[in-house]
Amino acid sequence: MIRRFIIDPPYIRRGSARIDYWGIGLLTVGIGALQIAVDKGQEEDWFASHWITALAVIAAVALVVLVVHELLARNPVVDLRVFRDTTYTTGIVLITLMGFVMYGSLVILPILLQTLMGYPPMQAGIAMVPRGRGTLVMMPIVGFMTARSDPRKILSLGFGVGVVTLWWFARLDLTAGYWDYFWPQFIQGLGFAMLFVPLTTTIMDRITNQAMGNATSVFNLMRNIGGSTGIAITQTLLARNRQLHTNVLGTHVSIYSQQTQQMLHSLQSAFMARGADASTATGQAYGAVWGTVQKQAAILAFNDAFRLLSVIFLVIMPLALLMRRPRTRRSGPGGE
Repeated sequence: MIRRFIIDPPYIRRGSARIDYWGIGLLTVGIGALQIAVDKGQEEDWFASHWITALAVIAAVALVVLVVHELLARNPVVDLRVFRDTTYTTGIVLITLMGFVMYGSLVILPILLQTLMGYPPMQAGIAMVPRGRGTLVMMPIVGFMTARSDPRKILSLGFGVGVVTLWWFARLDLTAGYWDYFWPQFIQGLGFAMLFVPLTTTIMDRITNQAMGNATSVFNLMRNIGGSTGIAITQTLLARNRQLHTNVLGTHVSIYSQQTQQMLHSLQSAFMARGADASTATGQAYGAVWGTVQKQAAILAFNDAFRLLSVIFLVIMPLALLMRRPRTRRSGPGGE
């Protein structure tokens, strides 16, 4: 029935055009090397590793050659002429950074809940549900609003909500409870629902039917690259900022400090009351103080990551207004 009733329109029939094998090969090598370098960068200490450095060089060379080749090829696998449209180019920048922020924040939040707040995996998953609920509630409303107003304003509002909620996360500490994470996630889901549909509506408005498949492919590719890069960078920031804050906080914990001595004495007394001898209780007290420093350093590192993601959304927010207003109210593929 598919062969009988579903027929491609003439503008997407390939005909006898040659396949761009060089373009496919360069794209595979470039994106593949970039993805591996990004995924394994933190594990290998980034450019301190010869392997990661080699992958980065391979990715850079392959992608530069790919751009040059695609501009000269008669039948390119990726038609870069679509970037002549400034609205589309601006949209690609936005979707790349949106992927960076959205995937980066989505990954680090359950890590925070499990490692610092003590949530079991199942409870951490349940605690992540409010974001999806907010998106589910807002999606139909966004569809209605997009058909009747300027999508660029909805997009700017979505970025604004993202800025506020990410900064909200950056203000939480180790005393935060379930509802302290529920409300910013729910509101964030409302804001994220305002991003994809208005963005695809705006940037795909002036793309011809013939170029639509190519344009949406690049759109989704850049979203995924932005997401994987966001995950890698936030993981690196967490690890390195945690070390930084540990060193800074550690300088304020000294055996010559009266506050430190009082804390150690209180902890030692508490452990001895539980049955430990004096020597063991002293060791346990030092371990407890060190654990407190590490926990505080970790939450500060998470706060730094959320603060950075919030600033990125704040910086790119004006770009939404630089795009041209759509002439129609269609939404392009890839906005699901």
